[in-house]
Amino acid sequence: MPINPRVFFDIDIDGQRLGRIVFELFADEVEQTAENFRALCTGEMGLGKVSNMPLHYRGSIFHRIIKGFMCQGGDFTRRNGSGGESIYGATFPDENFKRKHTTQGLLSMANRGPNTQSSQFFITTRPTPHLDGKHVVFGRVVSGYEIVETMENQPVDTNNRPLQLVMIANCGELVLQLPPSVKSK
Repeated sequence: MPINPRVFFDIDIDGQRLGRIVFELFADEVEQTAENFRALCTGEMGLGKVSNMPLHYRGSIFHRIIKGFMCQGGDFTRRNGSGGESIYGATFPDENFKRKHTTQGLLSMANRGPNTQSSQFFITTRPTPHLDGKHVVFGRVVSGYEIVETMENQPVDTNNRPLQLVMIANCGELVLQLPPSVKSK
């Protein structure tokens, strides 16, 4: 059985390192969505076909934080919630809605309606069942949830934009190194 990928964000607030969040991506259930996020964490896909900008979360910000709900980021093209791009082109279809928004610490795709996934995502800070069937859950926080809690408690303006820059200073994939006797054949 394949092991789901793990990726990380190193979060800075106004240039000060806050810490690392590690996510498990549900590639076993939403392969395309998980692959999009994984590749945007590594930056391995180069420049976007639409934006001609690096397809990479590094240096992007969390542009919307709503305490008791979620932290949203992933707009690396415009940095304000109106942009973004997937590794497949501008957008790609919703894969499935098998996973529900049942708890805090879930990774889910932000969108502008059905089948408009790009690079924007959010991390839930509580159960959000009203989003079921509208947003694809594709991962979960496996360590560093205290970083999400600190982000969630940042002061915001009337549009829920953080007053201080909450940035993905670095990101990538954590590759599990298995001993030879455990490797799958």
